[in-house]
Amino acid sequence: MKRLVMTIALAAGLPAAANAATCEQGFVKKGNPVTGLRFIATTNVPGMSPASAVGQLNGIVAAKGYDILAAEQESGSMLIEQPQTGKARSFPIEIAADGAGNVRMEAKLRPTMGIPEAAAKAEMCGILNQLKGGKAGEALAAKGMQATTAAGAPIRMSVLRFSQDITGEADKNSAAVPLRYKNKSFTLYGPVAYVGPVGDSYRVEWKLVSNVLTDIVPGRSSAGMNVNCVLAKGQGPYALKLKPGKHAELTGTFDRLDYGLSLVWLKDCRPVK
Repeated sequence: MKRLVMTIALAAGLPAAANAATCEQGFVKKGNPVTGLRFIATTNVPGMSPASAVGQLNGIVAAKGYDILAAEQESGSMLIEQPQTGKARSFPIEIAADGAGNVRMEAKLRPTMGIPEAAAKAEMCGILNQLKGGKAGEALAAKGMQATTAAGAPIRMSVLRFSQDITGEADKNSAAVPLRYKNKSFTLYGPVAYVGPVGDSYRVEWKLVSNVLTDIVPGRSSAGMNVNCVLAKGQGPYALKLKPGKHAELTGTFDRLDYGLSLVWLKDCRPVK
């Protein structure tokens, strides 16, 4: 497991992690692959405030490539996610720490997802074991809060699957989508529905072609979001050659979600050669 989502429960619900000699000894697995696995790791770091814990973790998980949706030092809570890949969807992470130096992390996997317990333990405890207390921790926290996750390589998928994924996520919580997809690049392909001017450029809207098989994939919503790709400057000749029904494969960066209009926008799009 390269990355893992973690949930650190609210500070009020944190158990005394000091009861466990190490993070590894206190590690807990719950649930099953059918309903969803859960992995729980805890630690206690003397002299570490909630703000210090969040700051340090921000730097640690950013370096490991996790998506950081929220990091609130005052409350000692975070929300991070394992990034989506071309084969697997992301799963969320909540992190919380209390004033006694306790931190609890809970990974909640989606149904049918599987990760070996040993790999989950190594990943989660590997992160928690880097936390430090006192002035050393405060220095790491100040530096860690300035860290951001580097953008990964474009994720390639059909525009139908992209629409299905983002539709399901937006229906659950549309406010989280821009945070989850910020600065992410995608290579999307499918038949063209429309090409037209927008500002000083052109936009390509794909046609969402589904069938019985694509609509019954477990865990995927029906495609309800139309996807528009605004072409980068200099792509006018390409846009003017496109026709409805023609296949288009474009790489662009997520721009925004217009949930009320059922639209997703990508920017700086270029054709894949």
